[in-house]
Amino acid sequence: MTATSTKASPPATRRRRKNDPESVRADILAVATREFSEKGLSGARIDEIAEKTRASKRMIYYYFNDKETLYLHTLEAAYQKVRLQEAELDLDHLAPLEALSKLVRFTFCHHAKNPDFIRLVMIENIHHGRFIAQSALIQSLNAGVIDVLTNVYARGVEAGCFREGLDPRELHWLISALSFFNVSNQHTFSRIFDWHQAAPENQQKLEEHVTDMVLRYVRADETLS
Repeated sequence: MTATSTKASPPATRRRRKNDPESVRADILAVATREFSEKGLSGARIDEIAEKTRASKRMIYYYFNDKETLYLHTLEAAYQKVRLQEAELDLDHLAPLEALSKLVRFTFCHHAKNPDFIRLVMIENIHHGRFIAQSALIQSLNAGVIDVLTNVYARGVEAGCFREGLDPRELHWLISALSFFNVSNQHTFSRIFDWHQAAPENQQKLEEHVTDMVLRYVRADETLS
């Protein structure tokens, strides 16, 4: 009886997979994220992605047509993940300084915990942003974060705690740059200066420094210490 039930399991599993296309697509995208982030667009292979997923090579092509389309969907999924998490911060109900601090800390921690995202962005920069330029979804998602910052900044100016004349896009650049460097140059910086940058205590210090630098940049003169 046991042997019969064991043999019946794989077909049942396959049927469940066929009836759950979103799960199959998510599995493909998760593996593709690792492959593209480690090997780049040119180095990643559909054969290898198929071997590491629950899908066949034929199924990958069915869902994504070709490798470049899969790469673009991988980028979209990575940006969608971070932007959806930002939306859950619920910054509108926080005071401006607290809202900005929460956003900065989130960005720093997200990047630190998702090095694949950083590597994907670096790879897309090698391609001069060619694939991102093709994605209306990514354009929309990233416009959203500027809208969020614009709202937080405007409330801060109105409350008198933020100085006037700042561009929210430049503020986003500053937050991204400080958080991005922490991951993109972690290994070289650590080796050059013989400093274990990834150690939890050092990451905590850097998170505090980055948050403090951004808040000092936006604060009105009278609130500077």
